[in-house]
Amino acid sequence: NQSPDYAQPGEAGVEGWKVLELKVLADVGLVGFPNAGKSTFLSVVSRAKPKIADYPFTTTIPQLGVVRMGHDREFVIADLPGLIEGAHEGVGLGDRFLGHVERCKAILHLVDATQEDVVGAYQTIRHELKSYGHNLDQKREILALSKCDSLMEEEALEKKAELEQASGNTVML
Repeated sequence: NQSPDYAQPGEAGVEGWKVLELKVLADVGLVGFPNAGKSTFLSVVSRAKPKIADYPFTTTIPQLGVVRMGHDREFVIADLPGLIEGAHEGVGLGDRFLGHVERCKAILHLVDATQEDVVGAYQTIRHELKSYGHNLDQKREILALSKCDSLMEEEALEKKAELEQASGNTVML
């Protein structure tokens, strides 16, 4: 008693190749230069165990972590591979990972406080986000200086003030 009990002849099939791109879906995406402290931040605020090392491009694939806030609130944070100048053109791990930022509701931009030019580092990443397109530069951005424990308090506050003036945003330490 199979149904239907009639059949129609099929049509000729179409052969071809399709490229599928999987994009990570997260509430917050961590962006910044390689070794800015993104993986360490993720490992501290969530139960994620990303690879952490002191060489560039330790993170080669996006890592996800769930941040729990109390019993009933949580959000997903994505540790994305570090960006460098020219990433929107494919330099470094480049545009392969800028696409993941498209799916994030907000960006947590980490700037390494131990480097000399924090404003230049901030502006380079902002330029890459804008040059990639897809309105990445319009996403809500939280700006933070990482590795501040490696600096004297006065130096960290000075870099914070420089970055706040250049970005027009509040900078977290």
